[in-house]
Amino acid sequence: MSNQSESPLRLAEVLASLSLAIDLGTGHPMEWVIQSCVLGVRLAQVMNLNADTQRDVYYLSLLRHVGCTANAHDDALRFGNELETVAAFALDMDDLAAGIAFVIETVGKSKPPRERLAMIAKMLAAGPGIAKINHLAQCEIATRISELLEMPASIRAGLWQIFERWDGKGDPKGLQGEQIDVAVRVITLAQDVVTFYRLGKHDAVLPMVRARSGRYFDPAIAETFTRHSAALLESLTMESLWQAALDAEPAQPARLADAQFEQACYAIADFADLKSPFTLNHSRHVAELAHAAARAYGLPESDAARLKHAALLHDVGRVGVTAAIWGKPSKLTETEWERVYLHPHFTERIFARSRALASLGALAAAHHERLDGSGYHHHVNASALSMSARLLAASDVYAAMTEARAHRPAHAPAAAAQELQQQARVGKLDAGAVDAVLNAAGQRAPRKREAKTDLSEREIEVLHLLTRGMSNREMASRLIISSKTVGHHVEHIYNKLGVSTRAGATLYAMQNQLLG
Repeated sequence: MSNQSESPLRLAEVLASLSLAIDLGTGHPMEWVIQSCVLGVRLAQVMNLNADTQRDVYYLSLLRHVGCTANAHDDALRFGNELETVAAFALDMDDLAAGIAFVIETVGKSKPPRERLAMIAKMLAAGPGIAKINHLAQCEIATRISELLEMPASIRAGLWQIFERWDGKGDPKGLQGEQIDVAVRVITLAQDVVTFYRLGKHDAVLPMVRARSGRYFDPAIAETFTRHSAALLESLTMESLWQAALDAEPAQPARLADAQFEQACYAIADFADLKSPFTLNHSRHVAELAHAAARAYGLPESDAARLKHAALLHDVGRVGVTAAIWGKPSKLTETEWERVYLHPHFTERIFARSRALASLGALAAAHHERLDGSGYHHHVNASALSMSARLLAASDVYAAMTEARAHRPAHAPAAAAQELQQQARVGKLDAGAVDAVLNAAGQRAPRKREAKTDLSEREIEVLHLLTRGMSNREMASRLIISSKTVGHHVEHIYNKLGVSTRAGATLYAMQNQLLG
C-alpha cells in the first residue's frame, strides 16, 4: 500500500467497491459487508483497540469473504443455486436440527422432487465436512487475492482465521481463544450481528450474542457489545453507508499508485473469473486483447491503459448470477437469460458509488452493447458508444468464442474471426474495432508456462482438468489412468504449487499462465 498524497484513488474505494461484489457473490443485499465493516470499526473503537488493530478490523471486514467465488461452482451443484443459501450465515452450526432443516428447505428448491430428494440425501450424508472443505478453499483464495492487493502481513494472516471460533471448533486450524487475532474476533461478532439485523431479526441480536458468547465469540467482546449495543446498532442506520465506510478508515487514508491499482484490477478479475470453471482467465484474456487492440487502433496510451483496466473489471457482475447458469450444458431458459442480462448492470452498480471508479465501471459494463442497439443492459446504439467501448465489445466476443463454455467447445481462431467480421457487416460490432482486435489476436505470442512450477507434462494435463472441476474418477477416465494415479498427481501438483485446495491450484494456474 502507498500513502502518496498526490494519488487520488483511495484503497478504501477499491475495497468498498469490491465488497459490493462480495455481497452479490454471497447472495446478500448490497452493503452487508460495508455495514459489517462500519460496525466492526465502531466496536474496535469502543474497546479502545490500538490504531493498527483498528486498521486490521477495517480491511479484514471488507475482504473477509473475497474467497466466496472459490466454491461457487461446487455449491451450485450441491444446492441448485448457491446464491439462495444466505440463511446459512445466521445458522448456529452447533444446532444439528437447525442445520438439517436448512438443508431440507434450501437444497434443490427448483429441481424435480426425485432429483431434489437425492440432492438432500447427498448433502445430509456429507455432513459438516463440506463446510470444512469450503472454508479451507475460501481462506486460501482470500489470502492469495490479498497478496495481489499488497495487503499487510497481518491482513493475510487474519484471512486464514476468518472461520475460527473462540471455543476451538472452527476451521481450518481449530485455533482457540486468544490464539485467534483480536481483529478477527471483533469482525466475527460484528458480521453475525449485521446478518441478524439485515434478516429482520432485530430482537434476536442480543440473545444471539449472549448464546454464542464463549463458543463463537470472545466473551469479553460479547460483553462489551452487549453493554454498548444501543449506540453501536445506531451505526447500522446511517443515511449513507458508503460514506460511513470511507470515513471509518482508520488513520491516514491509504492511496494507490497506478501500478498498485492495476494489480487491484487483476485481483478483482481473478475473483470474478473463479465463479465458474468455464470463465477462468477470461477477464485477463479480454484485457490483453483490448489493450493490444487499442494500441493497434492508435488510441493514446492513457486510453489504452484505461481500457485494459475496464476489461479486467468488466465481468465482475457475473458473481451476482448463480454458477448453475454459467455451468449449464444445455440451452438457457428465458428466465435464466434474464439473469444473464443483469450481469453488466451489476458491474456498473458495483463501481457507481465511487467517484473515482464510476466512469471506469460504466465503460466496463458496456461490453455487451452493440452499435445497432440490440445489446444490453442499456440497449444504447452507436452514438453512445466510445471507441474504447467498441474495442471492449469486440475483444469480449473474440475471447469468449475462443474459450470453451459449458454448452460448447472453444471455436477455432479462424471461425471466431469470421463471426466477428459477420457481426461487423450487419452493424453490431464496429468494423475498425474488429480489425484492431483480430490484428491483436494474430500477434499474440503463445503463453509460456512458469518454469518455477516444475510441473511435468502429465501434471500440466491433470492441472487443466482439475481446474475444470473434474473429479479424480473423471480425470482418470479422460487420461486413461487409474484414479489412484490421478490422486498422486494432484498431491504432487499441490505440493509443487504450494497450495492445499483445488481453488488454490486454479488461481495459481490463472495468475501464472498455466491454462494454455
